[in-house]
Amino acid sequence: MQTFPKPTQILNVKYAKSSIPNRIVEPTLKQIPTKLIWNPVNSLISLGLGWSTVNSAYGDTIVMPCRLDVPQNLMFGKWKYEKPDGSPVFIAFRSSTKKSVQYDDVPEYKGRLNLSENYTLSINNAKISDEKRFVCMLVTEDNVFEAPTLVKVFKQPSKPEIVNKAPYLETEKLQKLGDCISRDSYPDGNITWYRNGKVLQPLLGEVAILLKNEIDPVTQLYTMTSSLEYKTTKADIQMPFTCSVTYYGPSGQKTIHSEQAVFDIYYPTEQVTIQVLPPKTAIKEGDNITLQCLGNGNPPPEEFMFYLPGQPEGIRSSNTYTLTDVRRNATGDYKCSLIDQKSMIASTAITVHYLDLSLNPSGEVTKQIGDALPVSCTISASRNATVVWMKDNIRLRSSPSFSSLHYQDAGNYVCETALQEVEGLKKRESLTLIVEEESPYINGRYYSKIIISPEENVTLTCTAENQLERTVNSLNVSANENREKVNDQAKLIVGIVVGLLLAALVAGVVYWLYMKKSKTASKHVNKDLGNMEENKKLEENNHKTEA
Repeated sequence: MQTFPKPTQILNVKYAKSSIPNRIVEPTLKQIPTKLIWNPVNSLISLGLGWSTVNSAYGDTIVMPCRLDVPQNLMFGKWKYEKPDGSPVFIAFRSSTKKSVQYDDVPEYKGRLNLSENYTLSINNAKISDEKRFVCMLVTEDNVFEAPTLVKVFKQPSKPEIVNKAPYLETEKLQKLGDCISRDSYPDGNITWYRNGKVLQPLLGEVAILLKNEIDPVTQLYTMTSSLEYKTTKADIQMPFTCSVTYYGPSGQKTIHSEQAVFDIYYPTEQVTIQVLPPKTAIKEGDNITLQCLGNGNPPPEEFMFYLPGQPEGIRSSNTYTLTDVRRNATGDYKCSLIDQKSMIASTAITVHYLDLSLNPSGEVTKQIGDALPVSCTISASRNATVVWMKDNIRLRSSPSFSSLHYQDAGNYVCETALQEVEGLKKRESLTLIVEEESPYINGRYYSKIIISPEENVTLTCTAENQLERTVNSLNVSANENREKVNDQAKLIVGIVVGLLLAALVAGVVYWLYMKKSKTASKHVNKDLGNMEENKKLEENNHKTEA
C-alpha cells in the first residue's frame, strides 16, 4: 500500500456506538489554521501541516487518495466533506472486515462516487459544486486518523468572439467598436483587446474598456464580456482588431485568442479630382466625353458641382457628367467641387481637336491644253497637320501647279490631310482634271495633232463626238529605229483622225431620213456614207505621207 504523510491530527478518543449500523458519533475536532501554498504546475498542491489539493478539469473524474497509512486494527474508513459553515456531510463508508462499501444518500453525489480498497475516493463528472474540502477518515477502536484534501475544479472558457460589431467607425469620434465575449469559464477569466497584435490600454478620450462578468446560477460558470470604445483614425484602415481571454486551468495559466475583425473606417473627403472618361490621348470634334469627379473620402461623395467653360453657374450632378458631339468651342477648363465645400475644387483642361480642308478647284474640271490652272489646298487645324497629294493613287512629291496644261496633266488629284496625334481625324477632297484641245474647223473638218517621241510601240486612240454621234479610231505607232541618226529632239508627227463636220451632218440626215422611212433618202445616205469611206481612206494616205 502507498505510504502517505502523517495525518493532521491523531485523536486518542473512544468513539461511541451509533444507533445506525456502521456509524459512529464523531467528536468535534479543533482545526489548525494553515496557509495555502499553490503551485499551479502540479496537480497536487501542498498545504501546511499535511493538507493537499487536487485540481480537476470540469467534467473529468476527481481522484482523491487517502493520504494515511492504514493501521493494523482498522475498523473502517469514511469520507466526508465540509459545508461552508463547517458542518460535516458523510458521503462514503467502507468496512475493513466485510469489505463492503456504502454510499450515503447525498443527492448531488448519487451515482458519481467510487471508494476503492485503499480508500481512494473518485468523483466522476466533476462540477463546480465539487470544489470543497474533503476529509479521509480511518477509524480504529481507539483513534480516528484524518487527512483533508481540497478540490479545485477548472473550466476552460469558450473561444472569445467579437460581437455587436460597429458597421463602420468614424474618424476622430469615440464610439463603441464591439463586445468581446467568452462563455462557460471557471474561475472567471480576463479579457484583453489588441490592435494589430498590440495590447490596447485604457486612455482617456481615446480608449475605454468596460468588463462585465456574469455567473450562471445553475452551472456556476462565468460569462465574461468586455466592451471596447475606440477613437479611430485613417491609420486604422485595414487594421485588424482581436481580443483574448486568459484563464487558469489544472496545468496553469492559458490564453485563447479570437478571430480578427477589420472595420470600415469612415473619413471626410480632403481632395477632389476630375478626369475624362474614357481616357484618351486626344479628343476630336464629334466625340462624346464624360467627366468624372471623385473625392478621396470614405464613403466617397455621391454628388458634385460641375463647371463648364464660360458658364459661371455650376451644374449639380452625380459623380459623372456627359457631353455629346463636342465641337471646337468646347475647348477650355472644366472644374468640379463638392456640393457643400465649393472651395475644394479640381480642374482639367480639354482641347477639342479639329481639322478643316478646302480644295480649290474641286470636283470635275475641264481645261484646254496650254491653259493655266491655279490649285490650292487650304488646311485649318488645332495643330500642325500633314498634307499629302495623290494623282491616280500615286503619291506626288509636291503640290501640283499648272502654268500651261498638257494632256499628261489630266487625271484624278486628291489632297489628303491628317492630325497624326489624333486618331481618326482625317480629311480629303478630290479634283478630276480633264485636258482637251480645241481643233480648228476648216472646210467642214476639225483637225487635231499631237507630237510624241515614243520609246516603245504604242497605240493611240482618237475620239470625235458631238451631240449626235461618237466616233473612235485607234492607230498603232512603232518606235523609230533610226532616231539616233537624226536630231534627238526630232519628233514623230502622227496625224490623228479628226471628226468631220460633214460626217456629223450626214449622220443627222441619216437619222432624219430613217424616221421618214424614205427609199430615196436611203439612197442619199448610202452615197454620203460612201463619201465618208473615201474621206477616211484619204486621211489614212495623208498620215502615211506625213510619216
